[in-house]
Amino acid sequence: MAMIHILEFKKMQLDGATMIDGFPSAGLASTIAANYLIASLNLDQVAAIDSNYFPAMSTVYASKPKFPARIYADEAKRLAVCVSEFTPNPSLDRPLAKTIFEWSQKQGCSLIITSVGIPAEKEEEAPHEAAVLGVGSTERARKRLDEAKVGQLQTGIILGISGVLMNLGRWENYDVIALLAKVHPQIADAMAAAKLVEAYNRLLPEVEVDVTPLKEEAAKIEARLKTLRTHVQPVEGPVPSPEMYA
Repeated sequence: MAMIHILEFKKMQLDGATMIDGFPSAGLASTIAANYLIASLNLDQVAAIDSNYFPAMSTVYASKPKFPARIYADEAKRLAVCVSEFTPNPSLDRPLAKTIFEWSQKQGCSLIITSVGIPAEKEEEAPHEAAVLGVGSTERARKRLDEAKVGQLQTGIILGISGVLMNLGRWENYDVIALLAKVHPQIADAMAAAKLVEAYNRLLPEVEVDVTPLKEEAAKIEARLKTLRTHVQPVEGPVPSPEMYA
């Protein structure tokens, strides 16, 4: 099994905190939302996630080199967010999920929120108009979804890191919530990301993030999509950086 390592730069007291998984899925909505939270809340980098099976690369922000997979956190806001600039090989989904799960437990986090982009059918013009749905690993997590007025998926399949996190939470009676959002799979879907951030706001009353700048960027993306959809082949671009929405 591939080995995943967490390199901690600083210690924080995260008892009772929430860990948000921002690894990419279809439409990159989960990663855009995670980056937006990091920038909006000014979260501090506390750790890097590394592996011999990750791309040999360093990303540079504000003239500083950074690992391509990182964890940010804030003690006062009781929040941690992991984010990645690349899409891991599916063979890494299980060890990555286990690493995130075990680190969250070790830090004393009480909840993990993961998210999945569900590709919309080609004829759907605005998949982001569909409500974000949730799945809870425990009765506590499902009650939390009810209290936040997030509808719950009745039947379906959750793949990848999110699916493994759900199973680990179910087995260990640990609260994990998976949020599912319809996305345009051929673009970086900022509107779907905005819907996820709105769901975070409802699930985490102590964290309030203004999604207006993200929605404004989403409107620009939607306009470009409608203009170019019939003229160009979709090409997956890089994951947007936090500065894109600052």
